[in-house]
Amino acid sequence: MTNARLLAERPIDPVPSRGGRAARSVTVNLAESPLGWLYARGHVSRRQLDAGEVLRNDWERAQLAPRVTMTWDAAPVARSRGGAANLPDLNGAQIDARRRFEGAVAEAGPGLADILWRVVCAGEGMRDAESALGWPARAGKLVLGLALDRVADYYRIA
Repeated sequence: MTNARLLAERPIDPVPSRGGRAARSVTVNLAESPLGWLYARGHVSRRQLDAGEVLRNDWERAQLAPRVTMTWDAAPVARSRGGAANLPDLNGAQIDARRRFEGAVAEAGPGLADILWRVVCAGEGMRDAESALGWPARAGKLVLGLALDRVADYYRIA
């Protein structure tokens, strides 16, 4: 097995500086993710990798992952007799990211979205995702490729 590295610069700051570039960035190894691993070994195309990265970015920006720690935010103020609304406090960027994510997953379709979410967003390896879904070995790569092609079409990735 080769020790493939796929390095990319990722901005840390959400708002670019005056020059249009992020004030701070970090170099990450995309091959550390299951999707990057598949790309480094030629199982997915660059277009499919880019689609998966955009989808994962929207997943993270929308803060859709389950929380593993307690939220220390102040308690919401009651707005009615029934108490505070149980709605999350999302900003515009989070709402837009959630809409894009939901649209991309809907574009992938119900039969393809499961493997797409497991590998791209949850970071499960292909073998784990296939067995969790009850699929035979190597079926996931084909289905994931189809899902990523649909997501790339949704995001208009050439």
